[in-house]
Amino acid sequence: MIVWVNGAFGAGKSTTARELVELIPNSTILDPEAVGDSLAHLLPAKHLAEVGDYQDLPIWRRLVIDTAAAMLAELGGTLVVPGTLLRQEYRDEIFGGLAARRIAVRHILLAPAETILRERIAVRAAVPDGPDAADRTGQWSYDRIEPYRAALASWLAADAHVVDTSDLTPYETAVRIAAAVSSDTAPACDIVQTPEPTAETVAAGVLLFDDQDRVLLVDPTYKAGWEFPGGVVEPGEAPARAGVREVAEETGVHLDEVPRLLVVDWERPAPPGYGGLRLLFDGGPLDATRVRQLLLPGPELRGWRFASETEAAELLPPVRYERLRWALRARERSTVLYLEAGVPVAAGEQPPGEQPQGGPKAGAPNGR
Repeated sequence: MIVWVNGAFGAGKSTTARELVELIPNSTILDPEAVGDSLAHLLPAKHLAEVGDYQDLPIWRRLVIDTAAAMLAELGGTLVVPGTLLRQEYRDEIFGGLAARRIAVRHILLAPAETILRERIAVRAAVPDGPDAADRTGQWSYDRIEPYRAALASWLAADAHVVDTSDLTPYETAVRIAAAVSSDTAPACDIVQTPEPTAETVAAGVLLFDDQDRVLLVDPTYKAGWEFPGGVVEPGEAPARAGVREVAEETGVHLDEVPRLLVVDWERPAPPGYGGLRLLFDGGPLDATRVRQLLLPGPELRGWRFASETEAAELLPPVRYERLRWALRARERSTVLYLEAGVPVAAGEQPPGEQPQGGPKAGAPNGR
């Protein structure tokens, strides 16, 4: 189990975590900042300079998941993680990655009043060799109060056990957290548990459209980026049937007919992923009544929306967008296309109105 202690910079996460491991038997601290510090020795300085925060590096988020899983495998017990997560997609990626390894996460949010938070930042900045010693004004921490405030007003407290630490010492805070964890007052986060693949997989997605011919996209909680309704094909399951099943589970839409295949795309392995076949099917249009019946987001989905092809280009990761573009062209032509990494292998294949580019990928659609 992981007890993730979240909160703004200066909320007292680290001091509370040190007290907490004294109260929870067989517990150990994992400081995510240590993972970030190690990247300074592993990555080129130029690469690090391109991001404003370690959290913006996919490798940092992946290493936090891997390190937490490895420590639990090695030590067992409970891992206490004092780490600020203010971007919902990063929280979902990390907690979803842990859930995929069957690791339960108890999300604790330390939420002192903002006036108290500002006072603590000022005190920290004034302490020689303290956490904010390099920034005597504490401006770095002050600058992160607004993102914390915005996250708190929208999603941050939705699945967290909130502890107002305005009038509490770190020890008193730790006592409350330990009691909440032991009594299940702070339950495990309801994040979907999607097992990580150990080999190539086959996944089936289904395109659904509204009356403006916009395509339905969903925003999963367990991985980064928007996606099409669908999922991994189970052993012994027909891909089209898997797509129908996933659509029903994710959106509540029950398709009356087996959808027609549009594209087969081979996704190359990209460690830590294994790649495999990605199929897109045409689920057809949804009338106004069925659109109104779409389920609200649950544990698997943060949100959903209908998007035009242009809007989808801004939402989907590049390879998924190319897969969508070719699927729409196949739908227009009533044909099926075979792709490799989003690129048709048939010579001369191109979307209507576009000219092939020079080079070995002459048949590929223009990138955006």
